[in-house]
Amino acid sequence: MEIQISNISKTYGSVEVLSVESLKVSSGESFGLIGNNGAGKTTLFRCLLDLIRPTTGEINIGNETVVGNNAWKHFTGSYLDEGFLVGHLTPDEYFNFIASIHGISSTDLDSKLAEYEPLFNGEIRGNKKLVRDLSKGNQKKVGIAAALLFDPKVLVLDEPFANLDPSTQIRLKELLKKLKTDRGVTMLVSSHDLMHVTEVCERIVLLEKGQVREDIRTSEDTLEKLESYFAGLGVEAAD
Repeated sequence: MEIQISNISKTYGSVEVLSVESLKVSSGESFGLIGNNGAGKTTLFRCLLDLIRPTTGEINIGNETVVGNNAWKHFTGSYLDEGFLVGHLTPDEYFNFIASIHGISSTDLDSKLAEYEPLFNGEIRGNKKLVRDLSKGNQKKVGIAAALLFDPKVLVLDEPFANLDPSTQIRLKELLKKLKTDRGVTMLVSSHDLMHVTEVCERIVLLEKGQVREDIRTSEDTLEKLESYFAGLGVEAAD
């Protein structure tokens, strides 16, 4: 599913926090979004998911206009933060709730969740703790798995590697790569971790003060270039 962002801006009072003239994510592309705190990454994702309305512009997902339209939600999975969860349920209750929304049978649900057991690492299913009482890392595992239950064609994840232990980060990277190669999922991933995002994403866009500063096809020296940029040397310093 292709994503087209056109003339998107977001202004709070007199402060413009996002201004993206044009950005296209091709169907099946793994797209990384990076930038320092306040760069506009989460704002862009929240506009993309119709959680906040942009001041100007339009976003289309799979030829469906996002604002005022629910059609794109049937093929778009997302997890931005724990606000996406239902805290008073256990993980299994939450998965059952999501499955009921999408018409997934209990048999299919068990099969799908079994795929994510390496990510869960025995800490999620059968856990009697409420979701709100889980660690931040385990909440993230629940949210990401729930976003994948209905086999979305588009996946949006904000800081998916944060709060995860190293073993889980590695498993998540492998899962995301598999989603692209085996299912052709269009993925949008924001992250402060430059190494992880360059390993997972074939294309990386760098935001600064709400604007696109760099649009890079990932290569062997991308990580070095990005590290140079954030060290204040410029993205071409590694050339």
